[in-house]
Amino acid sequence: MSTLSCSSRINPQSHSGTSIHVGEEKRGWGAGDTLLPLKFSFNGLKVSLENQVGKGLGKGPAKGKVMGESGSDFGGVSFQQVAFSFNGGKDSTVLLHLLRAGYFLYKEEMGSFNGNMDSVLKCPIRTIYFETSSAFPEINSFTYETAASYDLQLDIIRLDFKSGLETLLKEKPTKAIFLGTRIGDPNAIGQEQFSPSSTGWPPFMRVNPILDWSYRDVWAFILTCKVPYCSLYDKGYTSIGSIYDTEPNALLCIPHQSGDKDNFKPAYCLSDGRLERAGRAKKLASKNENIPIMSNGLKNTNPHQSCSFSASIIAVGDEILFGSVEEKIGATLCKKLYAIGWRVSHRVVVGNDIDLIADELEHRKCKDDLIFLFGALGPLHSDVSLAGVAKAFGVRLAPDEEFEEYLRHIMGNHGTGNRNEVETVKVKELCQIDTLRKHRSCERGRLIGPGRDKSGIRAKDLILITERAYRMIMALLPEGITELLHHDKLVVPLIKCCNVMLLSATNTYELEQQWDCLLQLCSSPLVQLGPFISKQLSTKLYDLQYILLLFLCVMKVEIAAVLSKLCLDFPDIHIGCHRQSRAGPLIINFVGKDRERIQLASHILSQKFDFGAFSELSSG
Repeated sequence: MSTLSCSSRINPQSHSGTSIHVGEEKRGWGAGDTLLPLKFSFNGLKVSLENQVGKGLGKGPAKGKVMGESGSDFGGVSFQQVAFSFNGGKDSTVLLHLLRAGYFLYKEEMGSFNGNMDSVLKCPIRTIYFETSSAFPEINSFTYETAASYDLQLDIIRLDFKSGLETLLKEKPTKAIFLGTRIGDPNAIGQEQFSPSSTGWPPFMRVNPILDWSYRDVWAFILTCKVPYCSLYDKGYTSIGSIYDTEPNALLCIPHQSGDKDNFKPAYCLSDGRLERAGRAKKLASKNENIPIMSNGLKNTNPHQSCSFSASIIAVGDEILFGSVEEKIGATLCKKLYAIGWRVSHRVVVGNDIDLIADELEHRKCKDDLIFLFGALGPLHSDVSLAGVAKAFGVRLAPDEEFEEYLRHIMGNHGTGNRNEVETVKVKELCQIDTLRKHRSCERGRLIGPGRDKSGIRAKDLILITERAYRMIMALLPEGITELLHHDKLVVPLIKCCNVMLLSATNTYELEQQWDCLLQLCSSPLVQLGPFISKQLSTKLYDLQYILLLFLCVMKVEIAAVLSKLCLDFPDIHIGCHRQSRAGPLIINFVGKDRERIQLASHILSQKFDFGAFSELSSG
């Protein structure tokens, strides 16, 4: 490790507090794992690395090769002439592991591992780290720990960027530097995957392998590969700069009801990557406390007002997919969530299939704060929602005595209540749907035909056993993750499994009752936030049928361009368009939580066209 500085080098060993996030469920590609299936992981990443780096390399003599033909160079440049700029952030963390993948493949082809899996973790690439006094301690710690874990050849620079690079490149000639720059970064303007350094800077090639990666791509990589990352991202930071201009993203705030200090969701929970830099607010006191400080066009207002939780809605039912039943509960839920400041990120209908339900829940459970699941609850063969929940969370269905008591009260207290009152074999037989179907010729108190069935059970006993079997089936709930939410107005408590809310409502009237009860519960998972505000404008700019077709096309392109620009300038506002009929006017909908921002966006749109081109339909 070398240092370019006017002061003494900080000893990496002095950073005792760990900042690497490796939970039990997130372990995988870390330094402590010596027997990982790295070949599988790296081979899976080879295509990604070649696609990202190869797009730029394809323009030159290397023709998309990650490693040169000789095996001694890196994309046509010797390994000693390339460097990696690492700053401890999520983007450069992704790039580090892509470079590790390339290095692994290179060493594997060279046959250099000799069966030693510990050496797989090493990636002795020259690494540049610009350390400043304004850096977060967690960033410094994570950088040093990462460098030690992967044997990075770390050059620490404590000068400004330009002077530091000039000094470093004089001492160690460097032809190319790998950067974690992505489109959307302030310094990404005009850059391509291979871009020469700017005029006035030391000459080198800037290599941007993940330039076209999105915010979601970055986090999908980190979470899928289970690589360590800086702990600040688990505290709501989505884009990390200095301690003076960075704070947790208010959109990830979890308001505390008692007024205590707010908590924040992890960075990967941010649903809209355009708001990644919303936490880059200046931490300076305003001269006038009544004037909110602006950052990236977003006000530094009360996070309780600006933050938003997200929910998914999953309806289960083959009949909905067949078109024989109209699904109305989902639309009603969307409106109710919108009214309390929640955003619906996903709504889907799946068939009565355990795997389909489990797959949807697997996909959404880490992305949304709450998932509403309804349909397919009960004792029928098609009622598989609870089994799908259990599979998604990796638990089994087990009897819940408390829930069975409620069912016994509803269905009638038949039998002695002894779970062993009937032979286990008989109960298991009767729990099978095919067996139950054979006995549907039974009526209460008598049999159509002989007085006993083939199993030798009397008709009356058969009915009691069947009811008990149904009750036991309905009382099977996901083990260890189920919470029953009680309310005086509910005959049966609501079922909550982790962040999955199961609704037994079959129509909007029943949903109204369950929703009201859910909001009134002290332990309700629904936190009521600042409501969404909307404004609708109507225009017939598209429908000037008497204008020449060419002019009409120009007008369409013009309004589309203006709306696209507005979406970029107002990332905190959803701007959508729809028509009630093909011949009708275009309706433009602005939805957000800041009325002033909505008014400003709609005003800018109106100013771009002639007076009277837009008329306001509604606002609220």
